[in-house]
Amino acid sequence: MSAVRPVAVRSLRPLRLATLAVAAASSLLAAPVLAQSAPVDPNAPPMPVPNANGNTVTVAVAGAWLPDYEGSNDYSLTPAPAAIGTLGGVSFQVLGNRASVDLIAEPTDAKWDFQAGPVGLVNFNRVSRKGIDDPRVKALPTTSTALELGGYVGVGKVGVITSDYDKLTVSVSYRYDVTGIHDSGVIQPSISYYTPLSTKAAIGIFGSAEKVEREYGRTYFDVRPQDVAASGLPAFRTRGGWKNYVVGFAGTYSLTGDLLHGFKVIAGGTYKRMLNDFGDTPIVSIAGSRDQWLGAVGIGYTF
Repeated sequence: MSAVRPVAVRSLRPLRLATLAVAAASSLLAAPVLAQSAPVDPNAPPMPVPNANGNTVTVAVAGAWLPDYEGSNDYSLTPAPAAIGTLGGVSFQVLGNRASVDLIAEPTDAKWDFQAGPVGLVNFNRVSRKGIDDPRVKALPTTSTALELGGYVGVGKVGVITSDYDKLTVSVSYRYDVTGIHDSGVIQPSISYYTPLSTKAAIGIFGSAEKVEREYGRTYFDVRPQDVAASGLPAFRTRGGWKNYVVGFAGTYSLTGDLLHGFKVIAGGTYKRMLNDFGDTPIVSIAGSRDQWLGAVGIGYTF
């Protein structure tokens, strides 16, 4: 790994902002597109947005290899958009069907990044049979689109391992369905680490988990007795608890300019493991898989 040396004031800013491009890349891997047939995997944590003076925005789109639904073992290639940036001192992320805002502005040279703000997610999991290949799951009743709103808090430390510019962040978020579809809450702790390799390249790793309430499991993972004949799956009643954990990596490399301006290529992947009743339900254990793999490659542009 090459050392990162500040050679000018302007070169410092791309290094500070290297995690912005990586955050966009890794978030693309775990955020589905806004389509009813897309699976929902909201395990990208609210990523740390680097501190910066002035405004900066990165937009990206990738080809993402995603499961047909949460717990599926059938995959499809789907476009996945994202935007992440800082405007007027307020940092934001729009990652597929998820959005968050960090309302705490920090000075550029801050070693600690305190984060707090709202988070929202539109849950499209199994709202349509289109895009679900497994005939057994396709025979089950569809759900309706749920809007989950809440907030998150977190703290990041700059300059921890590899250089003065890497960043370790821990956070926790809580969302609740305000539309009454699953009428329950989701708690998501997360941890992420990002480091620039130069003014043109950066890499990151992250992990998260989700704990959901009982009605969430019953809405998306139950097999009701009246649906056994049509689906061929045995009846199953889901309890709440820890639903899954996710680990992943991502990287980015600037094609033009540096990590602060211009085009960049992004790539990465995640592994998710379904836990407890969410791995035991026939929707996953028979028709799908406890092991969930996601990958994406795409292009981003930083203004």
